[in-house]
Amino acid sequence: MHNEPIRLPWAASDWFENASAWIEGQLQSHGWHITAPIELIHQRPWSSFARIVTDNGVAYFKAPAPMFSYEAGLAQALASWRPDCSVPLLGIDLERGWILSADAGITLRQVTRSVDQIPHWLHVMPLYAELQIELIDRVPELLALGLPDRRLEQLPQLYAQVLEDTETLRIGLEDGLTPEEYQRLRDGQAHFAAQCEQLAAYKLPATLTHEEVHENNVLLGDGRYIFTDWSDCSVGHPFFTMLVTLRAAAHWLQLDESGPELRQVRDAYLEPWTRFAPHEDLLQALALAYRLGMVNRALSWHHGLSRLSEHDKAEYADSVPGWLQDYLQAEAGEQQA
Repeated sequence: MHNEPIRLPWAASDWFENASAWIEGQLQSHGWHITAPIELIHQRPWSSFARIVTDNGVAYFKAPAPMFSYEAGLAQALASWRPDCSVPLLGIDLERGWILSADAGITLRQVTRSVDQIPHWLHVMPLYAELQIELIDRVPELLALGLPDRRLEQLPQLYAQVLEDTETLRIGLEDGLTPEEYQRLRDGQAHFAAQCEQLAAYKLPATLTHEEVHENNVLLGDGRYIFTDWSDCSVGHPFFTMLVTLRAAAHWLQLDESGPELRQVRDAYLEPWTRFAPHEDLLQALALAYRLGMVNRALSWHHGLSRLSEHDKAEYADSVPGWLQDYLQAEAGEQQA
């Protein structure tokens, strides 16, 4: 199933030199001048990220991996469509996928790592829901930008394709699926397709779905909330977002995922969607989307890892089988309920 592994661009010996020259040129076009060495924050299989200190404040450079090259076009589009909640851009290179942006604030994780973060989420989630609703009519444009198409009608086929990639599923290995789990997933394909149809029956339109809306990807600056790091996104069911949002908040804030604080966050997100369905129906749709979202996360990780070399993806090799195991566990719990 795999072709030759891709080579991450920053593995090239002259990559940093070329990126630095581009950064400097883009900043100079705005009258900004670099005042300290460019600092590489990280280089991971999905992106390289740098911080640049200038005489006009801090700027940030991001180079997504080739499988996420659509992020540059999406960042440009969002900055045009919704500048109020998007990072301010200083430069875009669509061919190479490079993004240069001005400092937009601090992450919610930097604001506070206690339950005091909840009031921020009560503002963030309705804002995000309204953004999703606004972009429903732009789905053709989003797909044209190259975003993964994970609308419900596509999921059964995508699911089947992942199940064929037994190498990534690591069947029988310590960090992979057991043979029994793999067989359960194969046997459950018709059930999964029926679940997709069941979720579609709630008639919540597909839209842009940021799959990692958590406290490190939401910025607060000048009283505004900014959504950042759009690599891990797709066109799909809007509620798939909430899987990671609720899990991450429960983890970082040490809260019960079904407790009153995160129910408030959930309801704040659902409120704008009541123009499409009653609140009780939305709760049912969210419960189903939460489980199917685990398969969606497996698809997302598969998209990010499957073309990498064994060396580049080794640290994250358990991600695809891990999310599929979560789905099996969630399904087993639902059947027992």
